[in-house]
Formats: sequence, structure tokens, C-alpha cells
Amino acid sequence: MEIKRFLTDICEMHGVSGYEHHVAAIIKAALCEHADEVRQDRLGNVVFYRKGKGDGGRPRILLAAHMDEIGFMVTKIEEGGFLRFTSVGGIDTRTIVGQEVLLSARETLPGIIGAKPPHIIPDEEKEKAYKMEDLHIDLALPEERVRKLVSPGDLAAIRREPLMLAGDSLAAKALDDRAGVAVMLCCLQELERLHHKADVYAVATVQEEVGVRGATTATYGIVPDIGIAIDVNHGEMPGVSEQDVSQMGKGPTINIGPNIHSKVNGELIRLAKEYRIPYQLEITPGFTGTDARAIQVTRGGIATGLLSIPLRYMHTSVELVDLNDIRQAGRLLAHFIAAIDTPFVEGLICY
Repeated sequence: MEIKRFLTDICEMHGVSGYEHHVAAIIKAALCEHADEVRQDRLGNVVFYRKGKGDGGRPRILLAAHMDEIGFMVTKIEEGGFLRFTSVGGIDTRTIVGQEVLLSARETLPGIIGAKPPHIIPDEEKEKAYKMEDLHIDLALPEERVRKLVSPGDLAAIRREPLMLAGDSLAAKALDDRAGVAVMLCCLQELERLHHKADVYAVATVQEEVGVRGATTATYGIVPDIGIAIDVNHGEMPGVSEQDVSQMGKGPTINIGPNIHSKVNGELIRLAKEYRIPYQLEITPGFTGTDARAIQVTRGGIATGLLSIPLRYMHTSVELVDLNDIRQAGRLLAHFIAAIDTPFVEGLICY
């Protein structure tokens, strides 16, 4: 499937953390043709298994990209049918006023996130940011109808159509981290023409935004020799220090830091140079806040890498990526997988 179409399809679909089944179905349908086996575990992770070629030892490589998105959960139905809500995952309240939402209740209901307009806010409040408790979801339905259809605990997700901008730039909600899922698709497509000894487990993980839970259970069950998390990092934008961002359209970012095995990132860098794949480096002195955090410390410890796609406006409804960065990341991962053999894996225990 063409990458732009795949991303627009999965980014339009809702899949708030813990409730990813709708987007999982689309991902499963798109990636299954490139896998020998597909299964879904009890937590909801979708695992695509591609068998290595040849006899003898076959290393096990895990690719992990999370498919969940941040969203909202109804906490109370107010007089007039207005809904109070809380966040699922890291929501910046400043970005959600006036957003359209889709509420998953007894019916799928469109709504908007409303707040008091500036005309009727007391002067002492006008310079303050909205708090979650100041906001409500308005379904424009009579209160009686709302109480029949909606219950506390129902979920809402941002409603936003993807938008292609200049060149290969795509803006959409949930590109964190469905861009990473698209990297796995590109990788599996590239592997169709490469010989690889390693068994590949490409996993669309769940519940990353609420504690990297899917990656924890998937890694525990697969027991890989190497695990590569694929996620997003901050793309350059005005007013942000250069050391905190990566360049859009300049290739994926290879992470360096204690969360990452030095021989894994060293091999990624070597192969990027060999195949003239553009890449960038990101230094993370602590944990990365991605699925790599869970992969590394599962069971007896997993040799872990992290490949990131530069993205602007993280955790908003207009996240922005360059599709060429995604394609290059998939190409790099495919060549990495093709290069891995048993001697490389055995050498991972020696720094």
C-alpha cells in the first residue's frame, strides 16, 4: 500500500490508549500481506511475524511502534447535557479549545470542545490558560437524549482530516506514533527484495501513551535478541533550541544514550552511511519516553535501539511529518535486519 494513503487512513481512525481496536483492524489488513503470520495478543498488540530465510540460527528482531493516541474520557454529565471530561495520555489543554471530537458512546456522536468566550470572562482570568475543568464537550443534544446515550467512562478522540502540505509534508492527528507504524510497513515492503536470516516481529503496540504497557508485554512474550522502537521526536520550529529538535526532511534520527545499546546504534549508523541513507543523531541522557524504555529492561535485558521521525507540534491535532523521512527509516531498518546474523547477536554482550 502507498504510504500516504496508509497514513491518512490510520490517522483518521480513532484509537485512544486502551481502546485501539478500530485502528488495529486497518493496520492488520495493510501489513498482513507482508507477514507469514499475524496474531493479536490479550492486551491488543498486533504482531506481524516474518520468518528468516536459511537454515541454522535465526536471530529474533522486534520492531515496535505504538498505534494508540491521546484522547478524552467522560467524567460527568452536567445540567443541559454538557460533558465534563479528563485526559487519556498527555493532553496540553491549550491546544484543545474549539476542537471537534468524536464520542464513542451507545452511538458515535460528533461534538465540540467548548469554553467561555473572552467577552464574558472576568478580566483577572483573561490572561490565564484554560484548565481541563473549565472545558466541556458540547453534543448540541437535549440533556435527556445525552443521558440515554452517554455514560461516564465513554471515550472521545479528536476529529481531524489529514492535510497534505507542500512537498511530502503531511499534517494529521495521531502521527505520534502512527508514523512509526508506517515505517514498519515501509520496512516490510523493502524486506520483500532482501535476504534476511533473522526472524522479524513487527508489533503495533498499545497503551504507550499511558505507560509503554503494550511494548512491555509484547517484548516479554517474543523474547527478541534485538528490539528497535520506532517513534517520533521534535522537529525544528521557531523559538526552540537546535539541540532539542531534529531537521524535517533530513532523514530519521538514531538515538544515543543509556537506553540504547551502543552496538545497535553503531550498526544503524554504519548501514546508513553504506547505503547513503540520510540520518541524524539524537542524544538522550536518560530514558527516552518511548517503547524503547520498556524493551530494554524486559526479562534479562534486551539490546535496544530507537529510530525516530522528526515531527512538529507533538500531541496536537496538526502533527506534521515529512513522508520521505518515513520511507528512509523503513529502508534503513530493512538493511539493518538483513545485516543481522548470529555472530552479531553473540557480540552484543561485549561492549
